[in-house]
Formats: sequence, C-alpha cells, structure tokens
Amino acid sequence: MKQYIVDVFTDRVFSGNQAAVCVLENWLSDDLMQNIAKENNFSETAFAVKSGEKYLLRWFTPNGEIDFCGHATLGAAYVINRFYDTNHETIIFDTSYGNLTLTVTGGMVNMKTRAYPLNEIDITSDMIKAIGVTPRAAYKARDIMLVLESQYEVENLKVDSQLLKKLDGVSVAVTAKGDKYDCVSRVFAPQLDVIEDPVTGSTHCMIAPYWAKVLNKNQLIAYQASNRGGIIYAQVDGNTVNIAGRVVLYSVAEILSDLKNLDI
Repeated sequence: MKQYIVDVFTDRVFSGNQAAVCVLENWLSDDLMQNIAKENNFSETAFAVKSGEKYLLRWFTPNGEIDFCGHATLGAAYVINRFYDTNHETIIFDTSYGNLTLTVTGGMVNMKTRAYPLNEIDITSDMIKAIGVTPRAAYKARDIMLVLESQYEVENLKVDSQLLKKLDGVSVAVTAKGDKYDCVSRVFAPQLDVIEDPVTGSTHCMIAPYWAKVLNKNQLIAYQASNRGGIIYAQVDGNTVNIAGRVVLYSVAEILSDLKNLDI
C-alpha cells in the first residue's frame, strides 16, 4: 500500500503541516488505520476510498478518529489529483462532515466548506491559566478560539497543555490581528495528543469568519505562527469559507505489500 507524505500550507518541505495520505481500494479495519496513524505520529493521517465519482475520506490523529481535518483534506486532494485522477482538477470527498469540494491547480489546493459558528462565551479563569494571558474575547464551536491583543502575544505564548486539555474544545486556537498578514494564530489540541498543530485548516473555518467581520474584508491571508509555520488563503462568503494553500510532496513510501496479516 502506497503512503504519501505531504506538507500543506507551504511551498517548501519541512514547513507547513505534515499529513500522511493513503488511497485504498477498500477500507482497512479501524484498528489498523489507527495504528498506522499512531506509527506516523503526525497530527493527521487521511484514508480515502473511491466510491463512484467521489472519494470517501476519513481522518485519524494519533489518539483517534476526528470529524474534520482541513490540511489532510487538501493533502489528499493533491495526492489524488497527482497520482490517481490526473485528468480531474475537482475532487469531491464524502465525509462525516459532509461533502467537501476541492479544486487543484498546480500546487495550490482550494477547499470549499462551511463556516464554524461564532458563539461568544465567557472568558474563564481556566482559560487564562491555560494560556498565561487574558484574552480579549472567547468563542466556541467545535473548537475554542481566544482572541489576543497582538501578534507578539500569539507568538510568545507559553501554554500549559494539561490545563488546555481541560477546556471544552477539540482544539484551542489563539489568534490576533497580524503585523504583516491579516491575522495570525496558533492551535493546540492536547486532547488528541497533538500539543501544537503546525497549521490548521479546519480551525480557520472559525478564525477567518471572525477576522473577515472585524476587518470588513472577505479575502484574507492568514499566518499560523508555529515552529514550522504556514500560510492560509481564505475567502469568506456568508456561511461558506474557501480555505486554500499550497501543497508539496515530501515522500512516497510502501507501507507493506500484505496488510491482511496485520488487519485486526
């Protein structure tokens, strides 16, 4: 079985967010896909199976399956366009999150999806203790988003991962207006055994609508200020968000020729 490793939201290897992509003829067992994700130890490993004109798509972190991952979806579309459906620029994924439509043009991949709701919540002492500063505002959807005063605060934040794990969000994002880019962010997901996610497409379905409203513009260039760093291009149109970024291929590998003996 082929496994492709891509770096997403970047134009060079060793930056952006890593994802592993496996395109299968049939599903492996959940346990085996989970073990592959653990072995990779990336924030996500994506598994795709062709079904008619679409591809079924699932995402696994080292700690379990999740309902939506942006960067691994862009990575999967890039791999399918380059190695499997080379004549089609449009790839449709059927997922637990719904149908996701992606277009691939060269190294740029665009994903059309829905915006996360911006439900403002109270700032709690637990939030302040977990990130070490007092946010200006807090919002909750699948993830928690904390708005900070400046890019400097975002970049220099020292978080307590054990306290972050107690907050009620799959991920916890911090964001601020950018100095060079429209906005900057960092994203932490200790509940999924991902202390800091390098560049996160799904959480920008929440970050981009917020800054589109605040900055009164519907096209944004966002920077995720992790150690690897990455650039997200976002367009907000009501409840729809287009998340785009560049993807580069790092490696192509053969996991094993016979997985049946390992399937448990």
